[in-house]
Amino acid sequence: MDTSPPLIGVTLDREPPCPPEQGGYSSFPWYAMRCNYMDAVTAAGGLPVGLAHDAAQAAAVMARLDGLIVTGGAFDISPDLYDGGAPHPTVTTKATRTDAELALVRAALDLGRPILGICGGEQLLAVALGGTLIQHIPDTIASPLPHEQPNPRDEAGHEITIVPGTRLAHITRASRMAVNSAHHQAVATPGRAIVSAVAADGVIEAVELPGHPFCIGVQWHPEFGISTGDRLLFRALTDASRHRE
Repeated sequence: MDTSPPLIGVTLDREPPCPPEQGGYSSFPWYAMRCNYMDAVTAAGGLPVGLAHDAAQAAAVMARLDGLIVTGGAFDISPDLYDGGAPHPTVTTKATRTDAELALVRAALDLGRPILGICGGEQLLAVALGGTLIQHIPDTIASPLPHEQPNPRDEAGHEITIVPGTRLAHITRASRMAVNSAHHQAVATPGRAIVSAVAADGVIEAVELPGHPFCIGVQWHPEFGISTGDRLLFRALTDASRHRE
């Protein structure tokens, strides 16, 4: 039996040039990622690798990978991708990144590779499955929770309720979890996915695709590992990636 760690692709963010003399990293475009994404995969027994933004190579990349994580970031999914109408004034996009991530998700779905979407990655996953998004929570949800929490991201911001009988419930062994929160958009309709967790204000906090080996999107940031459920989620992704066909 192969005991080598599964190779988990983790999508990177892309930043514009900002010269060091102006306090930036480089005078040329550069990729970025918080260390805790990679650390969480490693702690769960996986071998993480960063993925460049190249939609044309997505299928070839996924053929080499055992699993995929689509990370979050300080940007939004273009409403053009889900017939969402005119962009809300708060919406900012990164078209090259989104195109590459969407191609990776579609390839992973076609190949039956395990997928974990995190924050914006959950939103992208829902869109890939035919869903739609809320462009700006305060304009749509009455009396919303502070989904862009004011306290540090390595602390809980609010609780979620997990839908009984879902894969997320099975993985986390919980009916409620305290989660961190850093988003102004959310899933409105999950398309072919089902809702597996919600916040008290009705905001969808997790989706999953029945019948897929592992296809889950969560609106919070489990890479910070603020709960046992967060760590179990990464472990479940790694286990599913290890046992893929």
